[in-house]
Amino acid sequence: MKNNLAIFEGYKIRRHFDEKTETWFFSVVDIVQVLIQQPDFQTARKYWNKLKERLGKEGSESVSNCHRLKLEAADDKKLSGK
Repeated sequence: MKNNLAIFEGYKIRRHFDEKTETWFFSVVDIVQVLIQQPDFQTARKYWNKLKERLGKEGSESVSNCHRLKLEAADDKKLSGK
C-alpha cells in the first residue's frame, strides 16, 4: 500500500492507495483546508466538523458513509483523515 502526499497550490494533501481495490483515498480535512485557504490544520478540522454537523441536520447521508483512515501527520503521528 502506498502513502504519498499530493501537493496542490502549496498545500499538502494526505492520501492512501489501496492496491486491492486500486482506489485512492484523500484526507477530507486536507482538501477542506485547501478549499477554504486555511493555513491552520486545526481550524480546517473544526470547519469540517461543523460542516458534518450541519449536513447531518439537513439529512445528508454522504457524511455517514465515510470511514476514517489513519494517515500520517507532518509530525509523523497517525491522524484520522476522514
